[in-house]
Amino acid sequence: TVPNVSYNSFLKKDPTTKVIVNNPTEFPDPSSLERMEEPYIKAQIITKSDYVGAVMKLCIEKRGILKNQNYLTSDRVEMSFNIHLAEIVFDFYDRLKTISRGYASFDYHPIDYQAADLVKVDIMLNGDPVDALSALVHKENSYELGKKMCEKLRELIPRQQFDLANE
Repeated sequence: TVPNVSYNSFLKKDPTTKVIVNNPTEFPDPSSLERMEEPYIKAQIITKSDYVGAVMKLCIEKRGILKNQNYLTSDRVEMSFNIHLAEIVFDFYDRLKTISRGYASFDYHPIDYQAADLVKVDIMLNGDPVDALSALVHKENSYELGKKMCEKLRELIPRQQFDLANE
């Protein structure tokens, strides 16, 4: 399963009561939702000036917003981003170290929860949803995530084990 964060959900029947959603199986019926909130963090990244463009691209790809950029020396830059916590728990640190060739340091602290357009992605095998493959993701990323997961499952699961759906 993919790493997950806790989200706050507010239902239409009682919008003042917060319900904490820790995993996709606890996601309420979308028709009963007033709104969802996800945790935000302030990320501080210090890297060599050679890697500023690549680090910015990664953070923006992860729905980050650049807040500040400060040159500490002629060769070192400190950048501050506001990013959704869910975007950094999966593979952010590894990718940051890869694109900076190990020359980036990363620190963060929580800011607050902010409203988010989240959906639950369910993967079905042989017509049945598999809870371990479910994920809560931002609506913009849902199609790509579902497509990647299905392509990987197609590679890993032998065709003879499951009936193929009629087209």
